Amino acid sequence: MGRNEGMESDTIVEVKNLVTFYGETKVLDDVSFSVPRGRIFVIIGGSGCGKTTLLKHMCGLLRPVSGEIIYQGENIAAMDEERLRLMQRSIGIAFQSSGLINSMTVGDNVALPLREYGNMDEKLIDAVVRMKLGLVGLGGAQHLMPSELSGGMKKRAGLARALALDPPLVYFDEPSAGLDPIIAAGLDDLLIKLNRLLGSTFVLVTHELDSIRKVADRVLMLDDGRVVFNGTLEEVETADNERVRQFFERRADEFIAQRNFG
Repeated sequence: MGRNEGMESDTIVEVKNLVTFYGETKVLDDVSFSVPRGRIFVIIGGSGCGKTTLLKHMCGLLRPVSGEIIYQGENIAAMDEERLRLMQRSIGIAFQSSGLINSMTVGDNVALPLREYGNMDEKLIDAVVRMKLGLVGLGGAQHLMPSELSGGMKKRAGLARALALDPPLVYFDEPSAGLDPIIAAGLDDLLIKLNRLLGSTFVLVTHELDSIRKVADRVLMLDDGRVVFNGTLEEVETADNERVRQFFERRADEFIAQRNFG
């Protein structure tokens, strides 16, 4: 049974036969899957497997060579620039580096999407910023500069900004990267809490096994640009794909071990 068993599980995003290239190199090869609404969906795989590229396509930041990305009933891959910008208002993105602008206060960073898209007066913006920072455990931090924050605090501030417009869908690129295990575990707990509290769908790209096992309702694994697993953590235990077993058992490729130590 998953963490959120019993939640409504209709699809919020569906990826169909996605293909993309970098130059002549095929990075994503006929990738298809669906993301259930209200869950934490985790995309995993080895370095260079295409997971960050896939995330950029799902955000509308890259256009595929072919295929569809259906979000809320519309194909992102076929949208013109104006429609794409409107669609992007309804998603949140938390970057690996937190994406904070160093010359602006934490509060102004969180307020950015509210000022650009929210059509709010400043008093309401200030109230929303305080609320969002409070949600991620940074109440009272709106006057600080990013340089005054620890790595974990920057990640949480980036999350507050991603949640500023109450999006139904939030994308995270390596949320635990660069954090020590204790801070990373705290961030995992926060993601679970926010997912339950807000009912938003979270899509994470990560390679951190502890985080995957803690937060994931469903896991998609890419290998060499193709989907090799799509299922629950319970189903990982019975997966017959060798790359899946190797990833979750943290086993090195034999040829790498032989080259380095043979």
